[in-house]
Amino acid sequence: MPIGNALIAAFLEITYAVLNFFVWALIVGAVLSWLVAFGIVNPYNRFVNAVSDMIARITEPLLAPIRRMLPRTGAVDLSPLILIFIIYFLQSFIRHLVF
Repeated sequence: MPIGNALIAAFLEITYAVLNFFVWALIVGAVLSWLVAFGIVNPYNRFVNAVSDMIARITEPLLAPIRRMLPRTGAVDLSPLILIFIIYFLQSFIRHLVF
């Protein structure tokens, strides 16, 4: 394999891994918000607050534009689900490019 193709393949695999990490960050953020909403986890705990803040800082830049485009659905936030679908589409596209 020529070195140019190997570099592109490596870049696409790293991109695939970052997208996979982002999906897990979205899932952890959603579960953590449910645990806080139902009173299972104390939001004033330093660790919970730090994790929640880190997840929000990672995910909010991509979730905010989706939230602006979606209609209001009350207490249910569908933007993480839409973003996960978009990420899965991108991962499928990358998988077909690499393999």
